[in-house]
Order: sequence, then structure tokens, then C-alpha cells
Amino acid sequence: MARGYLIAFLLSFGPTVSNSFARFAYALVLPAMRNDLALDWSQAGALNTANAFGYLAGALLARMWVSRTGNRPLFNAGMVITGLALLATGLTRDLNALALARVVSGVGGAWVFICGSALSGNIFSGQPQRATTTIAIFFAGGGFGLIGCAIALPWMLGALGDAAWPRAWQAMGVVSLIMALAAAWAAARIQEPGRVQAGPAVWSLRALIPQLMAYVCFGLGYIGYMTFVIAWVRENGGGTGLVMLVWTVLGLATLVAPAVWAGPCERWRGGRPLAAVMGVLAVGAFLPMYSVQSWVMVLSAALFGVAMFSAPSAVSSLIKHAVPMPAWGVAMATFTVAFAISQIAGPVATGWVADRFGSLRPGLTVSAAILALGALVALAQRDVRPSPSR
Repeated sequence: MARGYLIAFLLSFGPTVSNSFARFAYALVLPAMRNDLALDWSQAGALNTANAFGYLAGALLARMWVSRTGNRPLFNAGMVITGLALLATGLTRDLNALALARVVSGVGGAWVFICGSALSGNIFSGQPQRATTTIAIFFAGGGFGLIGCAIALPWMLGALGDAAWPRAWQAMGVVSLIMALAAAWAAARIQEPGRVQAGPAVWSLRALIPQLMAYVCFGLGYIGYMTFVIAWVRENGGGTGLVMLVWTVLGLATLVAPAVWAGPCERWRGGRPLAAVMGVLAVGAFLPMYSVQSWVMVLSAALFGVAMFSAPSAVSSLIKHAVPMPAWGVAMATFTVAFAISQIAGPVATGWVADRFGSLRPGLTVSAAILALGALVALAQRDVRPSPSR
């Protein structure tokens, strides 16, 4: 059993690389990049939208390929590609080249996220009751990356100045490639979900439409917070210490998330787990609009962190119960495609609104409202788990 949880932990380096480094660390590096490269808010948002475009492309490719290649090869390739793209981000100052590197990191990150989530549900093959826990561990692994970034990046940029932002990306690229080796070892010891059970990867999306639409709201709403919340703190006079504290609390909260949500995701029926997760996210996202005092920002980060990775965890848990095992990868890819499309608009739209109104507040407020809407939509998802008698 201990070996299985070690495998889950090492596999969780996937979200560390694909999410904490390739996507969310951008919020920490953005203020330095914006000052050094003289970016406006629209350009700043567009660089994260580039990552979202890549994520969409990667999700579409994964949906086409995963049934033929299996989850493991795409997961391993995604880890290496994302690490190399992060390294490349620190080797150029050209805006177009930066956007291309962000696109490539999104492609690799999608493969890591989709295929890693499918693998994480089959670490204890033959013991499906443990799948919810290992899925939660996989998603919570991103918290280690958030904490590492919180400790290292603000300190580095504070000590070396805004012009040192390329070093931040280079460091994350090197660490990602090291993590790719450990994650590959773990992935090699997990049986392919599609090979555990005979039969084609057949499933129906119709019964999961409310969950899909709620997940779209998640993609639209959460990315604005995760792109611009640190810029919001800086814009309102927050120093390096507060930035480090907020991001560390965010990371620590994601590590607590499995203990908070594993039970509800397993026991609660229908869309209730995702509705609860998105309700917590909405409260966390609204708080900075109320106040940027240190205690409010810390509370906001704690609420957002404890729920952020739990949204895809709730989706994965529902898929695990509602979809035949050979179709887990395809079903998760379908949801990730919808999620990727939705998060494309978030950063650039929030940045555009900020340029027009001279403040990040309007866009961030709309993002929080969309999360609240998603919580209501998720409640419409009915229970699709087969009854024990079947």
C-alpha cells in the first residue's frame, strides 16, 4: 500500500510541472516581466491565453491519440515537452517567441494533466475504493510547486530585480526535467486503465452535460484570479512578504485539499461535490474585491487553494463512477477540451477590461461571479452512478 501512495506522490509531479510551473507561476513572474518588457495588461493576459491555446490543442490531440497510444507515453512526452518549453521561456525576450513557448508548454501540460489523471485512478488496480484518494493526491501535488514558487520566485526577483525574470523560467525548466524522470518511474508502474477491462472506449456525454457546463464556468472564472491576483496585490501596495505569504498559503491549502474533498467526492452524489468546490472558489475570488488587507488576502488564498485542484478532482471522480474504465482517458480529454476553450478567454478579457477601466477590479469581479454561477449549474447534475444491484 505504501508503495502505491509513493507512486501517486511521484505522479503528482505532473500537476507541479503542468499547472504550478507552466501556468500559475506566471502570476508571480508577471509583475517583473511587465515592468521589464513594458507590457500592457492586454499583452500580459495574452501570454497566459497563449498557454491556454496550447492547452486546448494538447487536449484535442490527447483525445484523438490516447486510445491508440495509451496514457503513459503521452504523459511522459508531456512532462519533457513542458520542461523544455519552460526553459525556452527564459531564453528569449521577444514577445512572439514568448507566446510560442507558452503555447508549447500548454500542449505538454494538457497531456500531463489528462493522462496523469487517468493513470492516478488506477494506481491500486483491483481496489477501486482507493481511486478517489489517489486522484486527489495527484491533483494536490501541484501544491508543492506553488509552495516552491512562493518561496523562491518573489525572493529571487526581489533580490535580483525585474530583469532577472528569465532566470525564474530557466530554473523551473531544469526542475521540471528532473521531475519528469521521477514521474516516468511512477507511470511505468501503473497499469493502463484501458487495458484492465476488455471492450471499446464507449461512453455517453449527454448525462454529464450539467457537469460539463459547470466545468466550463470553472475554466472561465478561476484563470482570472490565478493570472492577476498577485498583480492586484502589487497594484494595491502589497510587498514581497505578502506575495510570498499569499502564494505559500495557496500552495499549502492545495495539500490539505485531499483530506477535505476526498470524502465528499466519493460519497456525495451528482454534481454536489463540484458545486461545493466552486462555491468555495467563488467566495475566495470575491474576497480581494472587498479588501486587500493581509488577513483578507490570506483567507482568500486559503479558500481558493483548498478548492482549485479539487474541481478537476471532482470531475475525475464522477467520470470514474459514470464512465467505463477504458473510456476514462477519452472522457477526461473531452472535459479538458471544454475547460481549455473556456479558459482561453479569461486572461486576455480580464487584461482588456483592466486597460479600459484602469483597474483589475471589474474583470476579477466578473470572474468570481462566473464561479458562483458554475456552482449553481453543477447542482443540476443528477446522480449517474450505477446502483449496487447492477
